[in-house]
Amino acid sequence: MTGRLEGKVAAITGAASGFGAAAARLFVAEGCKVALGDIQQEQGSAIAEELGDAAVFTICNVTKEEDVAKLVDLAVSEFGKLDIMFNNAGIVGAVGPIDTTPAEEWTATLDILLNGVFYGMKHAARVMKPQGSGSIVSMSSTAGIMGGLGPHTYTAAKHAVVGLTKGVGAELCRFGIRVNCISPAGMATAMVANVTTGDHTAIEDTKKVLAQNSPLLDRAGTAEDVAQAALWLASDESGYTNGHTLTTDAGITTGSTVNAPAFDEYQPMFREAGKTGV
Repeated sequence: MTGRLEGKVAAITGAASGFGAAAARLFVAEGCKVALGDIQQEQGSAIAEELGDAAVFTICNVTKEEDVAKLVDLAVSEFGKLDIMFNNAGIVGAVGPIDTTPAEEWTATLDILLNGVFYGMKHAARVMKPQGSGSIVSMSSTAGIMGGLGPHTYTAAKHAVVGLTKGVGAELCRFGIRVNCISPAGMATAMVANVTTGDHTAIEDTKKVLAQNSPLLDRAGTAEDVAQAALWLASDESGYTNGHTLTTDAGITTGSTVNAPAFDEYQPMFREAGKTGV
């Protein structure tokens, strides 16, 4: 299937690498025009050049509301409308025990992971409400569903994105706007590579490490997996999906592990008082 986003226009934050870059390439391949925003000017400009007339790039620091507003306005001025807002920009942020986390690192992390999403939703809604349609997609995480899968500030922010998605989805649906989010596990991206190997360029090595710990046999999650999830949520194929958190986690949040589940071999049924069998 091709042309799944034919005629649509998207704005993507954090578009210079990882999920954002993968989504930009996939969206354009499916017929979309994209306005790309990131603080990494060289990489972002290179991706826009690679994608040709279907893409424009601007510096966008998601902690600055005016930058996010500018990205949305760029999409409209260059391509005439905004159908899709992909709030993707993110970092790992503050790491460590709760009793030693610096307040300024807590605040800076929330500013990117939560406030940036809020600004994206706000300014996308500003444009989408008058046109009566749109899809807003934001990045949460498996750490936004379960505890213990990420640092404290990251976990708090990603839980908040899930809640914000539900709340804003409930508000904007009456204007024809759908609001959803994606919760991936650790995927083979530069950010995870840096955490896993200490080298943000070691994507292939990271895939090997992740594959060893994946519930799906020898299968690591990739940026393209998240881009495909974003494509579905952005497209009309998900036209009756709203307020939803879509996982790309090989079932981790529903109990899948590398190990076999308990009771995976046949035994006669267990009954009362230590009896077995029918």
